[in-house]
Amino acid sequence: MSDTPREEIAPEILSADLSADDLSSPEAWVALQDQLAAAQAERDEAQQKYLRSLAENDTYRRRVMKERDDDRKFAPLGIIKDLIPNLDNLRRAIEAAQTASSIEDLSKGVGMVLKQIDETLSKHGATAITCVGQAFDPNQHEALMHGHSPDVTTTTVDVVAHAGYRIGERVLRAAKVTVLDPE
Repeated sequence: MSDTPREEIAPEILSADLSADDLSSPEAWVALQDQLAAAQAERDEAQQKYLRSLAENDTYRRRVMKERDDDRKFAPLGIIKDLIPNLDNLRRAIEAAQTASSIEDLSKGVGMVLKQIDETLSKHGATAITCVGQAFDPNQHEALMHGHSPDVTTTTVDVVAHAGYRIGERVLRAAKVTVLDPE
């Protein structure tokens, strides 16, 4: 063994340099026990950090999942809040229809409600798909009926039975249309 006193030897080196003869001294046993206690304390601290990290990760994961579920649950809240006044006006239009003196007044009231609903949908990014006179596009239109006309050169949308809507480029509902094919 080297001539360096035991107090100056690092604990990692001490354990490596100990031979069976060196363990006969009480100081060597004390140093070895101190090393063992330090290693066990370091291990326990690392395990506690690991367990805390696992718990924090689990808590974070649960919180994110709850927030995501809440976002999905309450996502329609904005549009519903904006549609409620439109429904109120539609109810008023139905009540007015029962006492209306003319169909024109009723038609005007229902037209105003329809305009409000269109504005609400537009506010939330939904726009109507333009159809009449446009070339038929199976990605945006669903043909309900076909007719023939010498006035068209390509398959063209003639009548819209149900309006189609999209948000950006994503089609929410294809427009249901009648199309004219060239003869």
